[in-house]
Parts: sequence; structure tokens; C-alpha cells
Amino acid sequence: MSISEKKQKWTETAVAKTLARSPERYAEFRTTSGIEVERCFTPAEYAGYDEKLGFPGQFPFTRGVQPTMYRGQFWTMRQYAGFGTAAESNERYKYLLAQGTSGLSVAFDLPTQMGYDSDAAMAQGEVGKVGVAIDSLADMEILFNSIPLDKVSTSMTCNSTAAILLCMYIAVAEKNGVSADKISGTIQNDILKEYMARGTYIFPPKPSMRIITDIFAYCKDCVPKWNTISISGYHIREAGSSAVQEVAFTIADGIAYVEAAIKAGLDVDAFAPRLAFFFNSHNNLLEEVAKFRAARRIWGKVMKERFGAKEAKSQSLRFHTQTAGCTLTAQQVDNNIVRVALQNLAAVLGGTQSLHTNSRDEALALPTEQSVRVALRTQQIIAYESGVADSVDPLGGSFYIESMTDQIEKAALEYIKKIDEMGGAVEAISRGFQQKEIQDSAYAYQKSIEKGETIIVGVNKFQIEEPPPTGLLKIKEEVEIAQKKSLAAMKAGRDNAAVQAALAKLEVAAKGTDNLLPVILEAVKVYATLGEISDVFRGVFGKHQETVVL
Repeated sequence: MSISEKKQKWTETAVAKTLARSPERYAEFRTTSGIEVERCFTPAEYAGYDEKLGFPGQFPFTRGVQPTMYRGQFWTMRQYAGFGTAAESNERYKYLLAQGTSGLSVAFDLPTQMGYDSDAAMAQGEVGKVGVAIDSLADMEILFNSIPLDKVSTSMTCNSTAAILLCMYIAVAEKNGVSADKISGTIQNDILKEYMARGTYIFPPKPSMRIITDIFAYCKDCVPKWNTISISGYHIREAGSSAVQEVAFTIADGIAYVEAAIKAGLDVDAFAPRLAFFFNSHNNLLEEVAKFRAARRIWGKVMKERFGAKEAKSQSLRFHTQTAGCTLTAQQVDNNIVRVALQNLAAVLGGTQSLHTNSRDEALALPTEQSVRVALRTQQIIAYESGVADSVDPLGGSFYIESMTDQIEKAALEYIKKIDEMGGAVEAISRGFQQKEIQDSAYAYQKSIEKGETIIVGVNKFQIEEPPPTGLLKIKEEVEIAQKKSLAAMKAGRDNAAVQAALAKLEVAAKGTDNLLPVILEAVKVYATLGEISDVFRGVFGKHQETVVL
């Protein structure tokens, strides 16, 4: 069968099915010159087309996970936001929704991510600084006040405390008349990359993996629209990895989660469709496009050939993208707008499902409303004005892109093979393998900047004298004082006997083998705090000690 015949078959089957469910944005797509834009361009002859590329929405998903991609609807436009108190963050969310964002992305402060309440000694000086402080269901109620949780998709960057925060979100939705089966969103929930790149872990790997598989199992039955994990390469890249390492280590982590879930008795096609990924979009535009395509192809083959996944949704790698925070400079901050635009374009050309664009001033402080608006407008201009969303995988067939995709795939698979030979991602992390590789990559990159081999505009070339920045968003000390007061008032007003009973029940569950999610949900509903629940787990599971890599 010729490629044209295969394309016709794809159009009559996969495309027709998609169009029946979700029509494209226009009856026909044309350039500003009136030239019609094909849904999907294909090479007339390409050795290995079926094996390496295929058609969008079909194995191996190199060209995208949907037959029509952005011709039907654009990617979800998110803006990562959260600072100070829940009330302040709620106002920012309402502002973003009014400006045209189609999904929320919640940043939590460091104590919340590490399982400490705002009144804990470990939280001193950090409350509300890098995200919103959430101590209990009371804060979560304020955070999502007047936001329709059945209509808005919410992503939450939390890992060790993901189960607790998800339960709070479920409880808030239910209080507002939205059942758990109606809410949609993502929890990051990727603890393995915390051990190698980010550091917001609490418990050792084994109990952490148990909590993750418990989330998989619970959401499969009770929260079916929720993405139960966002397997993150983003922070691996932020820590200094190469594009190849980002793909390899992320997919190796994904393999570990799938293996753990299967070992826990879950059917691969029951949980795999809700696995999601999170990637960085860096400055080298064409390498990044190829990176996303290679990642999809590798994951498709891993799921089909290694784990026997039969459903297309189980084989397809869906991912959120964030532009590269590590590329933002404190010097000449307006240059960051251009960097973010390039990274935004790479993510779209690479077929992302949702996207967050960083703001111009994030190398200096939390972004102002004006900076956030510019970042969002960058996405909207690319979506509505550039034309790159009118055809699926528009760079597919480029000699450069196809060669780069193949090379990234080959190099990433070599890393995955090494990790497999060590016994998998968890064992490799315990030996410090990924950590050392990332450290070496980061060191080499920094050396190239200092030697002038890699040019960073405004930093090591084209510098200017400029005045100190003004108008930056700063979190005041009063935020911590106010949060502690509200926490004390909440504790004084709750049924403390019910809280103690719920925590005791949670301890028994943690020592046993039952799914932890229903018990956590009971605890948050009686206003047990995030810190109290985490302390129960710390008492049962212990705390992880970092592997030092020299």
C-alpha cells in the first residue's frame, strides 16, 4: 500500500472518528495568501516511514497523539501561579482566567511541598515565598473560591504531598457540588526525579512508590479524568541535563512507575492512559522539536513491546511543557520574552498538550501581573497568528528534524539500557548514576559559558550597564504571620477528637497494605492538616537520606 493510500485510510478511520467527536477549528485552513494547508504532510518516499513516523494519533506517535492536533483545539494554555496566601493566589487565578488561560497550574510554597505546616519550625522564613501556603482544607477552599472545578483543569506541582493535596482538591470540589468523577487535572507526583534533581522528597523510595501506586488505583475507580502522575523531565533539565538525558531519565522513571503499578496488581491498560509527562523546552529550537518527537516514539514502543499495552491511549505519550526557567537572565530581562517565544514555538511544533510560558522577570522575583500577561499573550500570538497550529507536525519530513529525532532516540535508548542493567531507575538513583550524569552535564555547560564557547546574550556578550530593577513582586513577612494566625484559628474551631481519630486510622493504614487515599480523604475532610498527615507518614515510613555523589 502506497503512502497516499495509507493516508486516505487514516483519514477515513482515525481522522473521521476524531472529527465526529471534536470538529476542527475551521472547515478549511488557508495561509494569508489563500494557500490551503494540508492536515498532515507526508513524504512521497521515506524509508521506514511506517516504522518511524506513521500518522498522527497512531503508533508509534512520532507525529503527535491526536489525528488532528491543534486543528481541533489548541493546547491547554496554563500559567504557573501561586504565592503568599490562598486569598492572594485566588485573585491571581481569577485574573489569569479572565485573560484567557484555559487551565490553572498551582505553585505551592516549600513547606507545603515538604509536608510542614506554616507554624512548623522548619517552615520559618519560607511561608508563601515560592508558592501558596496550604495547611488544610480551609486554605484549599479559599484557593479555589468561585472557580468552577468541573470546567477548569488544574495542574498541581507537588510530589511527596501529592496524595494529600489531591484529596483536599477532591474535598473542595465535593463541597461545591462537583463529584470526583467530574474534575480534571494533573498532580506531578513524580518522586523519582526529586531524588535525582529537585530535592523535595520526604520518604524513602519504597513507601513513596506505594503512595504513587495507591493514587493510580484510587483515581482509576474514583477520579477517572485525573492524570495521576506527571513524569517530569523538566526539573532534570533545569538541574543541568542535556536534551538526551532529559528524555532518557524521564522515560526510565516512567518505566519504573509502570513496573511498580503492575507489581501492585494493576492492569497496564487500566492506569496507563492517565499517565502524563512534563518536559522542558530549551533554547535550541530544532533539537527541542526533535526531542519531543523522539520521546513519543520511545514511549510508544516501550508500552507496546515491553509492557504489552494494547490501547492506543496507553501507548501515547501526552505531555505538558514549561519554558526553561534556567535560561532566564537577570540581565536585560526583556530578552527573556524572546527566549520564551522561541521555547513556546518549539513546544508547539513538537506537539505539546499543554504549556506554561515563563515570565520575563522570573530570574529576579515572582512575576508581576503585567509580566504574566505578556507570557500568556506569547502563547496566544503563536496559536492565533503564526499558522504553525494549522497542520499536524509541520516540520515532519525535514531531513534535519528526522535525523535529529533518530539520533536522540538512539542515544536515549542507550541510557535506558544502562539503567535497566543496573536494575532500573530506583536502583540507579540509589547508586547516584543519574545524579552524576546530570552534574557532569551541568558543569560542562557552565564551563562553555565561562569560556565564551556558548553565548548568552546580555550575560557573556552584548552586555550593557543597566539600573537595578524596580517594581518587583515581593512576599512580605506579614504573610507568614497571617497564615499562622489563620491556622491557629482553624485548629481551635475544628473537631479535634475527630482529627485524632482520623490520624490514628491513617497510622494503622500506613502500617498495613490497604489503599491510603480513602483514609487521607477522611482526614482532610475533618481538617487534619497537611503537616499532621505528613508527620504520621514520617513516623511510619521514616525520612529519605540523600545519596551523596562526588
